[in-house]
Amino acid sequence: MKPSQSSSDQTLNHQFISVPSLSEAFRFWFKLGFISFGGPAGQIATMHQELVERKNWISEENFLHALNYCMLLPGPEAQQLATYLGWLMHRTWGGVIAGVLFILPSLLLFIGLSWVYLIFGEQAWLITLFDTVKPAVIAIIFFAAYKMGKKTLTTPSLTTVCLMTFIALLVLNLPFPLVILGASMAGLIYHKVNRSKTVKAELEVQLASQAKLSPQHFFKIGLSGLLLWLIPFVLLISAFGWGNTYSQMSWFFTKAALLTFGGAYAVLPYVHQASVEQFQWLTSTQILDGLALGEVTPGPLIMIVAFVGFLGSFKQELLGIENLFWAGALGAIVATWFTFLPSFMFILLGAPLVEMSKQYDKLNQILKFITASVVGMILHLGSFFMIHVYWPKGFTQHPELISIGITLISLYLLFIRRWSIMQIIGLCLLFASIRLFVL
Repeated sequence: MKPSQSSSDQTLNHQFISVPSLSEAFRFWFKLGFISFGGPAGQIATMHQELVERKNWISEENFLHALNYCMLLPGPEAQQLATYLGWLMHRTWGGVIAGVLFILPSLLLFIGLSWVYLIFGEQAWLITLFDTVKPAVIAIIFFAAYKMGKKTLTTPSLTTVCLMTFIALLVLNLPFPLVILGASMAGLIYHKVNRSKTVKAELEVQLASQAKLSPQHFFKIGLSGLLLWLIPFVLLISAFGWGNTYSQMSWFFTKAALLTFGGAYAVLPYVHQASVEQFQWLTSTQILDGLALGEVTPGPLIMIVAFVGFLGSFKQELLGIENLFWAGALGAIVATWFTFLPSFMFILLGAPLVEMSKQYDKLNQILKFITASVVGMILHLGSFFMIHVYWPKGFTQHPELISIGITLISLYLLFIRRWSIMQIIGLCLLFASIRLFVL
């Protein structure tokens, strides 16, 4: 039986120039999962071009509203935007379909590529390919830090937080959550010191009251999300024990999803620090190889977690039967599930919650300081990778001049010539072919 349409649903439908059917939307999200290259910026641009300009399914105003919503949340903003837009058109099932199809092709592709990487990782052609792409990835990381910093570091205090974060990670080697906590406390202190300058009217309460969320909807979606997290979590611990890699991954990637504001590049420093230094699931070289794969495959860049999950667990025994591929595939699925589940919950629990939180200057100020800290983390990540790529055998050896040259050329093409990421990667693949077959 078709449910009656509520007033909120009727208002929702008026937001669209033309409302697609669920099957039409399904076909679009399925296609997008295979063509969403170019990282978060490219994926957001593709969704805008397709949904706003070509298909007229979403208005410009609602698209920007959705984008601002997702930028406020921790986690991958492009995947959250797809989920939000799907929810706008077809509510909960629309959001689930959009979010799942946005990441599913990338997950399957990463599982296959991770297996290929383990089998052929020592082959000359694959080594040459990665040695050519990784210096360009360093340029892409610094370019991402520049773009985020340009929007974020608008005051001396925010710039100071960014620099202090960079020093804390590079020199003091502080853990990622502690740095985030420090940035949050700095934002809270700044708000209290400058409170008299930012006092708002009681209009906040009135605005918040306009964005009420159905308690029944909140309870239903919230309970579903909790069970979808708790059941796999308990099953993994019951089957393998708390100290097993799968169990540790489920807890770690849940924290990563909740602690990382600023999208994929904000998640990477935390993932690198934990997976390389704390758990030793893989090496710095391997995680940089995974980042290179993420840049040349469709889907959200944060899907590098599937690569980390595969390599970190492929040696595990799966239910008593040693099978490297399926053990690694389970690790990739575990990492992906616990990374993306919170993102779905942030969206499906309703935009009104975020709209309400935007009215509070204290929270807004804390988020600004966290984002400034994220810029410092990205700079640290780029610097760390730069050391490993330019001096793979340590500072006692001469630097890799070809790698330095690739980074400088990539920076020139990104900053001056305004090339896209895919154009940079394409040029690197061409140069890798020349290095392999000609030089």
